[in-house]
Amino acid sequence: MRRGSWKIRIFIGLAIVAFAFIQRCNNKEENPYTGRVQNINMTADQEIAIGLQSAPEIAQQHGGLYPDERLQTLVDAVGNRLVQHSIARETPYRYEFHLLADDRTINAFALPGGQIFITYALFSKLNEAQLAGVLGHEIGHVIGRHSAERIAESNFWKTVTMGATVGADAGGIVGSIGQNTLLKNGRGDELESDDLGILFMIQSGYEPEEMIKVMQILKAAAGPNRAPEFQSTHPDPDNRIQKIRESIKRYRGQ
Repeated sequence: MRRGSWKIRIFIGLAIVAFAFIQRCNNKEENPYTGRVQNINMTADQEIAIGLQSAPEIAQQHGGLYPDERLQTLVDAVGNRLVQHSIARETPYRYEFHLLADDRTINAFALPGGQIFITYALFSKLNEAQLAGVLGHEIGHVIGRHSAERIAESNFWKTVTMGATVGADAGGIVGSIGQNTLLKNGRGDELESDDLGILFMIQSGYEPEEMIKVMQILKAAAGPNRAPEFQSTHPDPDNRIQKIRESIKRYRGQ
């Protein structure tokens, strides 16, 4: 490669990386419901559209919706109670709760914009208050805009990777860092959602101590071969229990 061409590639690469960082700074905004400053590059309407578009495929991956309408009605009732008694009712999101037929995977998750899912495998282990804790946690992910934040981070790292690839043969390293940040919600996201979930439980008249039992259920389901916390995107259940107890004391004014 000629020397002049090499210099041009470096310049273009640096310009692309600089653009990514400038755009990231411009995308910073304060979440009106949590007060946290985040990197967000989409509107609430776009979040809702993404969630609605993705929901059918997500349901299909877990065997579709659970066929018993009575149980779905219970999930709806608990979820809507949490929304109506919390700041969730003030948000522009469309909260819809889905009980999935999957009876093997113990899981619950939320898509951007308010689409919330819980598998029958997890649902079947919970009482109503514990179900409220799980759904409140997932509502917390929506209000915390955690998916939108990961999407913005993904776009940022893709642009940085492009600049690194143009300027030098280092794109693989940068790209892998970006991908790893998007696999699941980060530990901070999980703890923030736990905290919001406890607040929503208290506001809706549920016993927040039941959330500790949810953590114990998750810990037992993970088994003895659970990965150490530093190897996981989720905090260790024991660590989450400690934080949950702190949230309960804080919101009860103790």
